[in-house]
Amino acid sequence: MTLLATQPYYKVEREVNSIEQRHVEYERMMYLYEDKLVTKRREFPADKIFDMSYRELPGDEGLLYVHTSQGVFSYTVKTDPTPFIKTFKKREKEILDELKRED
Repeated sequence: MTLLATQPYYKVEREVNSIEQRHVEYERMMYLYEDKLVTKRREFPADKIFDMSYRELPGDEGLLYVHTSQGVFSYTVKTDPTPFIKTFKKREKEILDELKRED
């Protein structure tokens, strides 16, 4: 299982105690392997990911969308995920080429 690319993303969680409510931002990492995509809470097999896209938001954030057979999942990013997406698309093309050769 070869690691192809990584992409940091952020998750904001609300914490409430008896005195206050606050939002805590956690930096997490997304890992793209030859056969799967792994986040903190999810793992997607490569053949179940259809596409990835990116939408810039005002300020220094954007949303990275992972389109899968289970639905579309969004991840908040602060760095441009274009290299990560390009790596995914290159690997996706390799998988499709391998499938064509098998036919």
